[in-house]
Amino acid sequence: QKYLCSNCNNILKKALQTLCGHRYCSACLSWIVRTNKNAICQKCKEEDPGTLSEGSLLAEERAFGDAAINKEISELKVHCVTLGCSWSGIMKNFEEHQSLCECALIPCHTGCGHMVMRKKLADHLENGCVNNVTMCQKCKRSLSSSEYQGGWRRKPELPECSLSTFLFSENCSTPLIIKDGCRFAEAGCSFRGSKEKIKEHEKTAVGAHMLLLLQHIKQLKADLCTAAKSANGFIPREKVISELENKLHVFENIVAVLNKEVETSNLEITAFRRQSELDQNVIRGLELKIAELHRCLTQKDAGLSSLHKTLLFSEQASYDGVFLWKITDVGRKLQDSVTGRAVSLYSPAFYTAKYGYKVCLRVYLNGDGTGKGTHVSLFFVVMKGDYDALLPWPFRHKVTFMLLDQNNREHIIDAFRPDLTSASFQRPVNEMNVASGCPMFLPLSKLQSPKYAYVKEDTLFLKCIIE
Repeated sequence: QKYLCSNCNNILKKALQTLCGHRYCSACLSWIVRTNKNAICQKCKEEDPGTLSEGSLLAEERAFGDAAINKEISELKVHCVTLGCSWSGIMKNFEEHQSLCECALIPCHTGCGHMVMRKKLADHLENGCVNNVTMCQKCKRSLSSSEYQGGWRRKPELPECSLSTFLFSENCSTPLIIKDGCRFAEAGCSFRGSKEKIKEHEKTAVGAHMLLLLQHIKQLKADLCTAAKSANGFIPREKVISELENKLHVFENIVAVLNKEVETSNLEITAFRRQSELDQNVIRGLELKIAELHRCLTQKDAGLSSLHKTLLFSEQASYDGVFLWKITDVGRKLQDSVTGRAVSLYSPAFYTAKYGYKVCLRVYLNGDGTGKGTHVSLFFVVMKGDYDALLPWPFRHKVTFMLLDQNNREHIIDAFRPDLTSASFQRPVNEMNVASGCPMFLPLSKLQSPKYAYVKEDTLFLKCIIE
């Protein structure tokens, strides 16, 4: 599905990706934008009309070439579905095959209305094409290719290379000079017309001309073999040489035409290469722009993440010295503490006043120090704050801990006054001081006892009051 255009639903050609993440053929997107004002991505409408945004607005300058998907498409394994054709390969070679597939049906270039296999075009022109006729200027007869081959004859004394210039009828004694014939007449193409029609014909009938040339070369080879055998028999050597020279002249004309075709193809290839280089330069420029946009988005994401954290902190922060900490998933967090995966938890920071001390709590659900494995340990942490330079040090306020009974019967309460000589209560040098508090705050057996409601619905509440 990712290889299909969001508009035509066919395989993507020169894929472009829009800001909403959908892909379009370059030509499809150009057509949509050209024919629709403020066009909206159809895929966005189909997927969820309620979430349409500015990114769903289609514009060529808001889309970028999807080099990765184009490369994947070019390497897809495909096969020709034309009846009778056994070709298979990769997508990037498929268009070239389409222009050469001998089993493909193509319209006859004479405008007769018939669709014929490419490999049978020469037979159709010779035997079945009603438009492939020649009119004799003397007797005014219109002859088909087969009639022309059977009813016209060459004047014996003229070399075969003159066939396209001088033609003789059974009823015409003088040569008929035919102007503006196809350059591939020597190879069997009998198309006639004005210079403009000849030029158009030669552009559209390249495949047919190649087939005619192939047949002509095969016939030349057969004639040469016959002539060589005859030279060893009854035909004089001079006559054999003359015939060979005439046929060589015809072949040289064919080669000259092919050389011109090759030169034209080389010019087209050079133009394609130049255009490809220009396209690659545009792609590189767009890739640089995308990289710059990605860097800007990364910076903005980091800024948004920081703002989110600040907002979350502001919502949870307390500025009056009273803090209530809700701890959820107690069972899992207790197990993490036992196994050592996360031995302790830090609370969000709170303040003793709006411009006061910045502090937080630290709890060891499986205990720490003297209470490890037997008690819940609860500690108080002084943190580096924005207004430390204006506050008196050491920190000397009384701290009260409470574990709330959710049935409001028997709260666990403990309190302490700071040791003014302890480093835990001096002005912080690092982000936070060493924690200080109650290593044996509550026995684990009491925490888990069904008599109490300290843990209810896997949640407990700790409260801290700073006087």
